[in-house]
Amino acid sequence: QVQLVESGGGSVQAGGSLRLSCAASGLSFSDYAMGWFRLAPGKEREFVVGISRSGGTTVYADTVKGRFTISRDNAKNTVYLRMNSLKPEDTAVYYCAVDRLDRARAGWYEYDFRGQGTQVTVSS
Repeated sequence: QVQLVESGGGSVQAGGSLRLSCAASGLSFSDYAMGWFRLAPGKEREFVVGISRSGGTTVYADTVKGRFTISRDNAKNTVYLRMNSLKPEDTAVYYCAVDRLDRARAGWYEYDFRGQGTQVTVSS
């Protein structure tokens, strides 16, 4: 049974930082690309960033480029999202997802499994 468990969310002031983690189990982690998505109230779900199986390729949404950094530790079956210079518009539930195709794709339904999400709230 595949499980993805996000953690690290919380409340911060604008300009602050958070690091999200997504721990995966029940799958061969290094065989999957990983992605982060977010869903804010009243908005459509948004692709944030994707990373290839090896970590050698990353794809960022323009809205987070230069502020967010994705990384993965295949030995720990975990993917991380470092978020710096947070803005109120980054407030959302953040979800991780796994994709058996090694393409760091941007489509939510292209991913095979998804976590339950972790809340990030940025106040001005």
